[in-house]
Amino acid sequence: MSFPLDPRLAADTLPIGELPLSRLLLMNDARWPWLILVPRIAGARELIDLDGDDRTALMDELTRVGRALEFLLQPDKLNVAALGNVVSQLHVHVIARYATDAAWPNPVWGRGERVAYTEAESSARIAGLRTALKDLLA
Repeated sequence: MSFPLDPRLAADTLPIGELPLSRLLLMNDARWPWLILVPRIAGARELIDLDGDDRTALMDELTRVGRALEFLLQPDKLNVAALGNVVSQLHVHVIARYATDAAWPNPVWGRGERVAYTEAESSARIAGLRTALKDLLA
Protein backbone atom coordinates (compact mmCIF):
# COMPACT_ATOMS: atom_id res chain seq x y z
CA MET A 1 0.00 0.00 0.00
CA SER A 2 1.37 3.40 -0.97
CA PHE A 3 1.29 5.88 1.88
CA PRO A 4 3.38 9.05 2.08
CA LEU A 5 5.69 8.73 5.07
CA ASP A 6 7.36 11.90 6.30
CA PRO A 7 10.93 11.88 4.90
CA ARG A 8 12.43 12.32 8.37
CA LEU A 9 10.64 9.23 9.64
CA ALA A 10 11.69 7.31 6.54
CA ALA A 11 15.33 8.35 7.03
CA ASP A 12 15.45 7.45 10.74
CA THR A 13 13.62 4.13 10.74
CA LEU A 14 13.52 0.62 9.35
CA PRO A 15 10.22 -0.92 8.17
CA ILE A 16 8.72 -3.77 10.16
CA GLY A 17 5.33 -4.10 8.47
CA GLU A 18 1.77 -2.93 8.08
CA LEU A 19 -0.74 -3.21 10.91
CA PRO A 20 -4.47 -2.84 10.16
CA LEU A 21 -4.31 0.96 10.70
CA SER A 22 -0.64 1.84 11.03
CA ARG A 23 2.75 1.36 9.49
CA LEU A 24 5.09 -0.13 12.09
CA LEU A 25 8.68 1.11 12.09
CA LEU A 26 11.84 0.43 14.09
CA MET A 27 13.79 3.54 15.04
CA ASN A 28 17.31 2.94 13.78
CA ASP A 29 18.92 3.57 17.16
CA ALA A 30 20.24 0.45 18.87
CA ARG A 31 20.50 2.18 22.25
CA TRP A 32 16.77 1.71 22.84
CA PRO A 33 14.20 -0.75 21.46
CA TRP A 34 12.05 1.98 19.90
CA LEU A 35 9.03 1.40 17.69
CA ILE A 36 6.92 3.95 15.86
CA LEU A 37 3.35 3.50 14.67
CA VAL A 38 2.21 5.81 11.87
CA PRO A 39 -1.54 5.66 11.21
CA ARG A 40 -2.22 5.64 7.46
CA ILE A 41 -4.63 8.59 7.69
CA ALA A 42 -3.81 11.35 5.24
CA GLY A 43 -3.30 14.71 6.90
CA ALA A 44 -3.54 13.42 10.48
CA ARG A 45 -1.32 15.43 12.82
CA GLU A 46 -2.94 14.83 16.22
CA LEU A 47 -4.69 11.93 17.93
CA ILE A 48 -7.84 14.06 17.91
CA ASP A 49 -7.72 14.04 14.09
CA LEU A 50 -8.70 10.36 14.12
CA ASP A 51 -12.33 9.34 14.20
CA GLY A 52 -13.51 7.13 17.06
CA ASP A 53 -13.00 3.84 15.23
CA ASP A 54 -9.48 4.80 14.16
CA ARG A 55 -8.57 5.98 17.68
CA THR A 56 -9.79 2.65 19.04
CA ALA A 57 -7.84 0.75 16.37
CA LEU A 58 -4.67 2.73 17.18
CA MET A 59 -5.02 2.02 20.90
CA ASP A 60 -5.46 -1.68 20.13
CA GLU A 61 -2.32 -1.64 17.97
CA LEU A 62 -0.36 0.24 20.65
CA THR A 63 -1.45 -2.32 23.22
CA ARG A 64 -0.42 -5.26 21.05
CA VAL A 65 2.93 -3.69 20.13
CA GLY A 66 3.60 -2.82 23.77
CA ARG A 67 2.76 -6.37 24.87
CA ALA A 68 5.11 -7.73 22.21
CA LEU A 69 7.95 -5.55 23.51
CA GLU A 70 7.21 -6.65 27.07
CA PHE A 71 7.17 -10.32 26.05
CA LEU A 72 10.35 -10.13 23.98
CA LEU A 73 12.44 -7.75 26.07
CA GLN A 74 11.04 -7.54 29.64
CA PRO A 75 11.63 -3.78 29.98
CA ASP A 76 11.27 -1.96 33.27
CA LYS A 77 8.93 0.56 31.65
CA LEU A 78 7.33 1.36 28.30
CA ASN A 79 7.36 5.00 27.20
CA VAL A 80 4.50 5.87 24.83
CA ALA A 81 4.35 9.33 23.28
CA ALA A 82 2.88 11.25 20.36
CA LEU A 83 4.85 14.50 20.30
CA GLY A 84 5.06 15.72 16.72
CA ASN A 85 7.17 18.79 17.49
CA VAL A 86 9.69 17.93 14.76
CA VAL A 87 7.62 15.65 12.50
CA SER A 88 4.01 16.80 12.34
CA GLN A 89 2.70 13.62 10.66
CA LEU A 90 0.85 11.70 13.37
CA HIS A 91 3.10 9.00 14.78
CA VAL A 92 3.33 7.32 18.17
CA HIS A 93 6.56 6.20 19.82
CA VAL A 94 6.70 3.03 21.93
CA ILE A 95 10.07 2.70 23.65
CA ALA A 96 11.23 -0.13 25.90
CA ARG A 97 13.16 1.40 28.79
CA TYR A 98 15.43 -0.05 31.43
CA ALA A 99 16.63 1.42 34.71
CA THR A 100 20.14 0.70 33.42
CA ASP A 101 19.82 2.55 30.07
CA ALA A 102 21.90 5.65 29.35
CA ALA A 103 19.00 8.10 29.65
CA TRP A 104 17.12 6.63 32.62
CA PRO A 105 15.01 8.06 34.18
CA ASN A 106 14.85 10.90 31.65
CA PRO A 107 13.34 10.84 28.16
CA VAL A 108 15.45 9.44 25.33
CA TRP A 109 15.05 12.49 23.09
CA GLY A 110 18.19 14.55 22.68
CA ARG A 111 20.41 12.06 24.49
CA GLY A 112 23.80 11.55 22.87
CA GLU A 113 24.36 10.40 19.34
CA ARG A 114 22.23 7.81 17.64
CA VAL A 115 23.83 4.38 17.26
CA ALA A 116 22.53 2.67 14.14
CA TYR A 117 21.76 -1.04 14.27
CA THR A 118 24.10 -3.36 12.43
CA GLU A 119 22.42 -5.34 9.68
CA ALA A 120 22.46 -8.46 11.88
CA GLU A 121 21.01 -6.59 14.90
CA SER A 122 18.20 -4.97 12.93
CA SER A 123 17.36 -8.22 11.13
CA ALA A 124 17.12 -10.09 14.43
CA ARG A 125 15.06 -7.37 16.13
CA ILE A 126 12.65 -7.10 13.18
CA ALA A 127 12.31 -10.88 12.85
CA GLY A 128 11.46 -11.21 16.54
CA LEU A 129 8.85 -8.49 16.32
CA ARG A 130 7.33 -9.92 13.14
CA THR A 131 7.01 -13.30 14.84
CA ALA A 132 5.46 -11.81 17.98
CA LEU A 133 3.00 -9.78 15.91
CA LYS A 134 2.40 -12.27 13.08
CA ASP A 135 -1.37 -12.36 13.56
CA LEU A 136 -1.58 -8.55 13.42
CA LEU A 137 0.79 -7.76 10.54
CA ALA A 138 -0.58 -7.72 7.01
